[in-house]
Amino acid sequence: MSAVWTEPTETALPPAAAGTTARIERETHKLEKRLCREMGRAIVDYAMVEEGDKVMVCMSGGKDSYAMLDILLKLKARAPIRFDIIAVNLDQKQPGFPEHVLPEYLTALGIPFHIENLDTYRIVKRVIPEGKTTCGLCSRLRRGILYRVADELGATKVALGHHRDDILQTFFLNMFFGAKLKAMPPKLVSDDGRHVVIRPLAYVAEKDLVRWAQHRQFPIIPCTLCGSQENLQRKQVAEMLRDWERKYPGRIENMFGALQNVAPSHLLDGTLHDFRHLTATGIPREDGDKAFDPETFVTPAGPAGLNIVQI
Repeated sequence: MSAVWTEPTETALPPAAAGTTARIERETHKLEKRLCREMGRAIVDYAMVEEGDKVMVCMSGGKDSYAMLDILLKLKARAPIRFDIIAVNLDQKQPGFPEHVLPEYLTALGIPFHIENLDTYRIVKRVIPEGKTTCGLCSRLRRGILYRVADELGATKVALGHHRDDILQTFFLNMFFGAKLKAMPPKLVSDDGRHVVIRPLAYVAEKDLVRWAQHRQFPIIPCTLCGSQENLQRKQVAEMLRDWERKYPGRIENMFGALQNVAPSHLLDGTLHDFRHLTATGIPREDGDKAFDPETFVTPAGPAGLNIVQI
């Protein structure tokens, strides 16, 4: 973006307004640095993007996919490796879908893109009873189509816009309703073993994406055109997490950190830890029983510091 010099005029902002503008600019700059840092950290931690990759960025028209593309382009410009980006949108022919929005936006960016036109809306409406959520079937159909498109475009990575809060919500949904400790992995291989799927926003908080979308004024396309009700269980879990964050700042970060700090020997899954054949060896073990030791937790205590709580 080129800067345009203009002479100062007599209609300059008053000091108070100028101060507010400067503060907003500082906060926006900090937000941009944080988004780049967190996405860059996730990419490095999980080797998401490698030299020569062609990354297919899946664009839904929501804030998350817009931000994912936006930040990826910023990182690409300064990355020590060479990789290509192609944006892909699946137009599912939902009534009222503004099909011009994404092509116009992507054309203005000047990047390669592909619009896949396929009427999955009619399929979903035929299969799912009226009043039931269509998100599950819609997602499965969309995934299969995107894998096919990735093959056709020669993409080596498929990038999805799920963020930190999506991952935590999925973890609790699986625990509450599926009796599984399972979340969204930051990187995975597709069912057929042919595609590597990455989630570059894995470390990014949704509240930061909301702010970034407002700042960048992305042309958001709502995901309610099909008339389907949002998954109520996911809504409930999302509200639970937001409530916890309001009451206990820092809890979300701790929970997300727990997903990266798993102790299989202190869970109950015999396929991950061989409980049946444990024997006393007389040799100290790092994962040995500490049931009689006090558990130490770090809890937020506001700006003054942290409280150490023993139980």
